[in-house]
Amino acid sequence: MIKQTRVFLARLLLLLLLAISCSGPADSAGLSERTSGKEPMSNRLINEKSPYLLQHAHNPVDWFPWGEAAFEKARQEDKPIFLSIGYSTCHWCHVMERESFEDAEVAALLNEHFVSIKVDREERPDIDGVYMTVCQMLTGSGGWPLTVVMTPDKQPFYAGTYFPKHGMYGRPGMMELLPQLAEAWGAKREMLLEGAAEITAAVERGSAMEPAGEEPGAEAVTAAFNLLVRTFDEQHGGFGGAPKFPSPHQLLLCLRQWKKTGDDRGLAMAEQTLRAMRRGGIYDHLGFGFHRYSTDERWFAPHFEKMLYDQAMIALALVETYQATGREEHRTVAEEVFTYVFRDMTSEDGAFYSAEDADSEGVEGKFYLWTAAEIRELLPEDQAKLVLDVFNVREDGTFHEGGPGANILHLTGSLGQNAARLKMDEEALRKKLEPAMIKMFQVREGRIHPYKDDKVLADWNGLMIAALARAARVFDEPGLLAAAEKAMRFNREKMRTEKGRLLHRWREGEAGIDGTIDDYAFLVWGLLELYESSFDTAHLEDALTLNRQMLDLFWDEGAGGFFATADDAEPLIVRQKEGYDGAVPSGNSVAMMNLIRLGRITADPKLEQKAAAIGRLFADQLNRAPSGFTQMLCAVDFAVGPSFEVVIAGRRDAEDTKQLLRAIESLYLPNKVVVFRPENEQDPILALAPYTAAQTSRDGAAVAYVCRGYSCRAPEADPQKVLELLSE
Repeated sequence: MIKQTRVFLARLLLLLLLAISCSGPADSAGLSERTSGKEPMSNRLINEKSPYLLQHAHNPVDWFPWGEAAFEKARQEDKPIFLSIGYSTCHWCHVMERESFEDAEVAALLNEHFVSIKVDREERPDIDGVYMTVCQMLTGSGGWPLTVVMTPDKQPFYAGTYFPKHGMYGRPGMMELLPQLAEAWGAKREMLLEGAAEITAAVERGSAMEPAGEEPGAEAVTAAFNLLVRTFDEQHGGFGGAPKFPSPHQLLLCLRQWKKTGDDRGLAMAEQTLRAMRRGGIYDHLGFGFHRYSTDERWFAPHFEKMLYDQAMIALALVETYQATGREEHRTVAEEVFTYVFRDMTSEDGAFYSAEDADSEGVEGKFYLWTAAEIRELLPEDQAKLVLDVFNVREDGTFHEGGPGANILHLTGSLGQNAARLKMDEEALRKKLEPAMIKMFQVREGRIHPYKDDKVLADWNGLMIAALARAARVFDEPGLLAAAEKAMRFNREKMRTEKGRLLHRWREGEAGIDGTIDDYAFLVWGLLELYESSFDTAHLEDALTLNRQMLDLFWDEGAGGFFATADDAEPLIVRQKEGYDGAVPSGNSVAMMNLIRLGRITADPKLEQKAAAIGRLFADQLNRAPSGFTQMLCAVDFAVGPSFEVVIAGRRDAEDTKQLLRAIESLYLPNKVVVFRPENEQDPILALAPYTAAQTSRDGAAVAYVCRGYSCRAPEADPQKVLELLSE
């Protein structure tokens, strides 16, 4: 059916292109009155909170935010909707704005013939998800900016991504496309409506999922791992070719397969990828943090935007790899990532901002680029020579898109390899480079910074909270735990309604937009990590409360799995479910793991049954493309086992309790839950996990109850013997 729909669209587009062309570009009669005069014009977006919408608030396009006012105007004036979706740090969104949406001629066409709507995909992932599916179904690809033309009742009949003002290299331009679409709306209406109905029906059929009957098991995990092995880049790390994305959840699955089977390829792929990323231009060697992705296969030339979710997920992979290997290099990079987030991406209240742009001064990457002359002018001769050598800075430049002589700082080997090449001790090289790097960073801070998207998103904050809390207990760093708890307090106090429902976005003192499945799932993940790092039962209580809300609002009682939007959310042309793990894991994947962990912590099998239902729902998709569901397969791996439930009974601040906890966290054991049972008989954990009532300390001494496969061993006070039990 998808193929038939694509054939239909191709025929439709051909008819449009052959349709009678407009006699010429429309004049400016359709422009809003706000465009006249000398005062800076503004459109309806000026009252929005979204940084992306505000970026377009002074376009001559008469933009509407998504809402009934736009659709009512389209119905009354009998016009199609021109929907444009993007986000504030999107490079090609900026390009299309400069070329098309800031152009008076393009604006005249849009204002005359369409009702134009701007959507921030990060504020409304539900809208973006539906219409990105349309674009991918019709064109075979997608991306941002996303462009959709649709009827006033939201049914799409045309989709694409970036369009310049005028056509080039086979890509249609706005000045050609808009008149043809407008002409077709008037003269070929029946054909367009037929196409829109067919497209909508195809999207509905594609979203109508039924469980496969059997949840995926260990063989699915193995199949995904084997596919990752086949697509692994042996030379540069990572999977596949250019462009190359971090995809840290794939590394998490590799680590789990190594742990379970002893297959060293899993650990090797994770380490090689993380090392290659750290050496490449995708890493900010001066200010830390990872850029969005690499445009080449060797991690050299990045797309320079920095996203909060990338920092969180890559940090999680680094923390787990450190725990698996004990190698300080991975801990160091994770700590550098957190340093970047705390310095540049954290509000005074402790919440985390969304992203930093790729562009500054209208040039992608300009903030991060250096010429050899700049470095020689800034540093003493010996330091400059060392920096030019180690970071591969050339006189003629390594990144010509950035201008004459522009270089991306990058390493072609580890610091140790560079030290050996230079016949130096590694620590001596580090000490020589450090003052030079600090000086370069300080000078760079004086440059015009890329734009920062300072909205706070509940789901992405949940990921960063999870990463910080996990790192806090693995690294034994209370400061990381404090930062995670502060961010969660912000969420509790400022991003929930009076009835306790989650809100998706906060900015400039205002929270809004109903939470999605990702908001609930990712925050529950963060709360579970907070509980296991602090054993504050308030975090566990909050996790259980949000999980109940999530089940009430998003769960499909018929087929299983979670819808992207709540049952009382604004209706779109389809209510989607997503299991695919893309740049961020899917809400269903994370929720599946949460359900398993909560089920084990509270001994509630009904929660694990819900997790199994998610696996059954997505089993067919997962089996067809297992490497696209690696976060979900981490949950499958936990469910299949072996896994452990550990109860520590004792006094929270006692040294023997701390020794047991340190011993447990010294092992890379991803498939476990840890519950703390204090001596206080009134502690809330007894109500949340009643089975712990019988699991008490021994004569005041801390003990560990190690359970595996729902069978518990005798309590053990010796940390070494606990390690032996967990290593069986």
